[in-house]
Amino acid sequence: MRVLIVEDEQRIANALCRMMESCKYACDVVYDGLDGYLYAESDIYDLIILDIMLPRMDGIEIAKQLRAKKIKTPILMLTAKSETEDKVKGLDSGADDYMTKPFSKEELLARVRALTRRKGEVILDELRYDDLVLNLSSYTLSKDEKTVRLGLKEFEILKILMSNPKRVTQKEDLIIKVWGYDSDAEDNNVEVYISFLRKKLSFLNSKVVISTARKIGYYLEVSP
Repeated sequence: MRVLIVEDEQRIANALCRMMESCKYACDVVYDGLDGYLYAESDIYDLIILDIMLPRMDGIEIAKQLRAKKIKTPILMLTAKSETEDKVKGLDSGADDYMTKPFSKEELLARVRALTRRKGEVILDELRYDDLVLNLSSYTLSKDEKTVRLGLKEFEILKILMSNPKRVTQKEDLIIKVWGYDSDAEDNNVEVYISFLRKKLSFLNSKVVISTARKIGYYLEVSP
């Protein structure tokens, strides 16, 4: 699971990141509201921990703009205030839950677990496209009675492609979503894993092929 932390107090932000990492969550930390919005807009996160008071763009506005863009990532909003009005504003802006500082590690992690479970309830166990079935829990790809197991990056790439099969997914988006913002991965890394996936589709004798939009990215289509 990948968590975005947007908090301008670096001591608190770094402490939150350590808490997430102690639970084996990957996390990105941003200390500025506008940068936080740009990170969150990529829609690669499973959860956003968002402070209200931020430079350049406050948490309320970030949440509003994300929801306006149909980004449904759960948002846990942090506030130094306990007034009901601030809590209502946070929830009305699109936040899913809020916590008032200071808070305990145990309560924070419980809220995180609850929010990610809530998101998980609407996620299907599998994705289907034509003759392919991608199992989201076993990381297997099947066609009829034939099944292959995918590596983690193969799985993540194919999940993205099967979620929007006819839309071209740019290589840059795949790098950010699969390898992360701070990765040194380049286009050729994506190309290698696309090659692996094509071989597995061929092994399954699937009609689905990964097509290339030259100099842009990839999309799925069904061969005649």
